[in-house]
Amino acid sequence: MPFEVYVHVPFCLRRCGYCDFNTYTARDLGEGASREGYADVAIREMQIAKKWQEYHGIFEPEAQSVFFGGGTPTVLKARDLVRILQEVRNLWGLSKNAEITTEANPDTADEKYIAELAEGGFTRISFGMQSAVPHVLKTLDRTHTPENVARGVKAANACGLRSSVDLIYGAPGESLDDWRESVEMALNLGVNHISAYALTVEPRTKMGRQIANGIIKAPDDDDEAQKYELADDLFTAAGLKWYEISNWARPGFESQHNLGYWRNIDWAGIGPGAHSHYNSATRLSKQSMDDGASLADSNEFYNLRAWDILHPKRWAHAINLGNVPWQNYECINSEDALIEEVMLGLRIKEGLDIAQLCCKMRENCREFDDTYLQKVVKEVIEESLAILSEDRLVVTRKGRLLNDLLIERIVDACQNGLDMR
Repeated sequence: MPFEVYVHVPFCLRRCGYCDFNTYTARDLGEGASREGYADVAIREMQIAKKWQEYHGIFEPEAQSVFFGGGTPTVLKARDLVRILQEVRNLWGLSKNAEITTEANPDTADEKYIAELAEGGFTRISFGMQSAVPHVLKTLDRTHTPENVARGVKAANACGLRSSVDLIYGAPGESLDDWRESVEMALNLGVNHISAYALTVEPRTKMGRQIANGIIKAPDDDDEAQKYELADDLFTAAGLKWYEISNWARPGFESQHNLGYWRNIDWAGIGPGAHSHYNSATRLSKQSMDDGASLADSNEFYNLRAWDILHPKRWAHAINLGNVPWQNYECINSEDALIEEVMLGLRIKEGLDIAQLCCKMRENCREFDDTYLQKVVKEVIEESLAILSEDRLVVTRKGRLLNDLLIERIVDACQNGLDMR
């Protein structure tokens, strides 16, 4: 089972109006959770996490990828990001050709900064472009200009780093021509990877309040679907192929870290609110978690998902006491893990292996009845939501646009087969 590391950096220069991520604009939140001290606390958390893994009999291979997200990781000094990466190398090792990515606000990563990242072992940088249209950037509360993005990509190219850009479609006031302009500019940058996400409005954000008060209009589902289709057409014509619903890349330039999530591999999450995931190769029980016993004392196989304390000060306080800074965790039994596998598989180009899924279901439940599942698979193919390719159910573009409904139908069919016991 491959392994990767995610590092959450919870600092931003300002909070964007649509953002509901765990981010803060203050320089210092206490207990060492400051822009200046963050690297030291994150490194301590990694050391604690590694000891926890070993105590519970988890011995991970070298990390295949490391991803710095946020927030805005590049508000930290470049040398601090490099120090954190070096500790990943010290604790777990990095596999040959490991992918090392940081997200970057185009305002916070100049040529010197990017060169320092490259010298420190980074291989990839993902720029938060969002849009090429000034009035859309203003609606999103973004302060950078399109020229900043172009400058960053050029600097990354000069240092041998791969570049990706993130786009957001569906912002209030964004026309179809505005969106076309953003997509075409992103393609003209010559990057080999682009992420395009539909704007999701969260009620507690500034934008959510503006929409609730009638100041601006909410995103329209039909408008977002039209923009998705336009982007897919333009990306495909330029040689970028979709590999996950919101991600396109030239062959060989897919984000290995993101694919790790969709393939449900193991990862350690570092930083306030970060999630960790360990697969069922590990013996685990709730009792062993609560009383500190070794996982080897348990007889059940589970997946474990855990998440760190959200507030940076409380997170850092737990680390300073020498504790794993988890807010909570959950143990997922084998049946639920298979259902999760269905949900993930239907988001990626690789698709979902139906024959293998039925096999795994029967391993966990001999009485599993796949009659209804096969019926639903046939229906979604007839409805052009998916195709069957070498026993793998792969979503069509229509299936991508209706992915939540498609997943719900396949999951319900699996649950029906389990309920027939």
